[in-house]
Amino acid sequence: MQAKSQAGRIRRCDWAGETSLQYIEYHDKEWGVPAWDDRRQFEFLLLEGAQAGLSWSTILNKRDGYRQAFAEFDPQKVARFTRKRIERILKNPNVVRNTLKVNAAVTNARAFLDVQEEFGTFCDYIWQFVDGQPKQNRLRKQSDIRATSPESDAMSKDMKRRGFRFVGSTILYAHMQATGMVNDHLVTCFRYKECAALARAAAA
Repeated sequence: MQAKSQAGRIRRCDWAGETSLQYIEYHDKEWGVPAWDDRRQFEFLLLEGAQAGLSWSTILNKRDGYRQAFAEFDPQKVARFTRKRIERILKNPNVVRNTLKVNAAVTNARAFLDVQEEFGTFCDYIWQFVDGQPKQNRLRKQSDIRATSPESDAMSKDMKRRGFRFVGSTILYAHMQATGMVNDHLVTCFRYKECAALARAAAA
């Protein structure tokens, strides 16, 4: 059941309360949902890297463009992108045309495949940083939300060592939030309990 305020409005995290319908839908359906699928992990890894220095709404608006330009977020296909393919992407107005970020997406796809080969799945690798279970924070106001954590620090250090790029601790903490490795919905938000229930179901 969706929690409502005294005025009868659904309670959401502050950052999603007065924004676009697209932003609200992302908050209500995706943000904080545990991602146990490698393709989804790769999608958010790519998108979070593209977002660096920009607003998340900019990336949401270009998400379909990224899906088309980056082979439906298939890391095996992205890892094989040629210089010609990259140059074509850099002319595509439906993505962020930043040379470093586009090249990093291809580099990261190759590192992603290396991790899959070593660990079996990328999920097996990345979820180890939170001991295989979503961390449940109990945040009461927007200012309580952190930008990094000891887990994102450790993840950043290890991923950089493995050749990933655009994987600073702040970017990776945002990745953890998006993929449900940490539940950072405010406790007053209707999605807090729903995402916590998803975590409990995964542990059962």
